[in-house]
Amino acid sequence: MAGLWRGCRRLRPGAAQALTAGTLMAAGDVIAQQLVERRGLRGHQGTRTLRMAAIGCCFVGPVVGSWYRILDHFIPGTTKVVAVKKMVMDQGAFAPCFLGCFLAITGAMNGLSAEENWSKIQQDYMDALLTNYCIWPPVQVANFYFVPLKHRLAVVQCVAIIWNCYLSWKANQM
Repeated sequence: MAGLWRGCRRLRPGAAQALTAGTLMAAGDVIAQQLVERRGLRGHQGTRTLRMAAIGCCFVGPVVGSWYRILDHFIPGTTKVVAVKKMVMDQGAFAPCFLGCFLAITGAMNGLSAEENWSKIQQDYMDALLTNYCIWPPVQVANFYFVPLKHRLAVVQCVAIIWNCYLSWKANQM
């Protein structure tokens, strides 16, 4: 475990964020399949878990990591007021767009046609966005106030294991 940790510390920040996001997205999917959907080991869809890991590595990690850097550039500082401003931007501007993109990417990776994907997004988007607003504002205020930029994505992804479980379940309901 110590060797794995040392290896991750040698990675560029973006690569480490992508791997962290991918790993924790996969963990959320495993929890969704095993605890929420109760598929059991024989019914576990390994390709679905790999798809969620790929979405975490290729989309969630890079996009959210870049978003946090952009926020820090345009809203510098670490006061409580700054943390609230960042949370308002995060939840008001970024989260709605990010969630729509996530659902679209997941649908496409699940092999849905454009029409099926659009229908699924229309069905799931508002419920997922409202659930987002129940969970993320206080988490993000604490994240922006207490956590240094380079660790924000990892902290959010650790908290997000439950959120990833929900998103995986929501995005993969057919």
